[in-house]
Amino acid sequence: MSGHNKWAQIKHKKAITDSKKSKIFSKIVRFIGVEARLAKGDVNAPGLRSAIEKARNVNMPSENIERAIKKASEPSSQMESIAYEAYGPGGIAMVIETLTDSRNRTAQDIKHLLSKHGSALAGIGSASWAFNKKITVEGLRWEPHTFSSTSDSDLELLEKLVDELEENDDVQDVYTNAE
Repeated sequence: MSGHNKWAQIKHKKAITDSKKSKIFSKIVRFIGVEARLAKGDVNAPGLRSAIEKARNVNMPSENIERAIKKASEPSSQMESIAYEAYGPGGIAMVIETLTDSRNRTAQDIKHLLSKHGSALAGIGSASWAFNKKITVEGLRWEPHTFSSTSDSDLELLEKLVDELEENDDVQDVYTNAE
C-alpha cells in the first residue's frame, strides 16, 4: 500500500517550489532595499517603483514589499551593487551582478565558484568591453555586442557554472556573450 498517502508526495513538491520561491524573494528583497535607500523611501521614485513592479511580477506579498522598504529606510548595514568580470570556459566573457553587504565575502565566494570550474576573475574592463549597458523597465542590463562561439562541452560547463553562481544569495544576474 505504499504510495497512497498524497501528502507524502505533495510535501516533496511543495518543498522544492518553496525553496525556489524563497531564493527569488530574497534576491528581490535585497534589490528593493538598495533602491529604497537610494530613493530615501520615496515609493514614487522610478528605481523603487520598478523594483516593486518586479516583486509583484513574481507574486511577492505586499506585506513583504512594505517590510523591505521599511527596513531599508532604517539606518543599518549598507548594501552595495558590485559587478564582477570573469572569463568562463572557452574564453566566454561574463559579467556577474551582485548585491551584497560584505564585499570581501562575496568576492571570495565568486572566486571559489569560478576556480572550481576552471575560471577566474578578470580585471576591470577586461570582459565588460564585450557588453553594452542597457536601461530597461527591469533595471540595468548587460547585453553582449560581441559574441563568442564555443563547443558543446564548453557550453555545458558554462551552464553548470552559471547555475552555481545564481544559487549564491548575493548574485543577482549573470550575463555571458556565448552564442
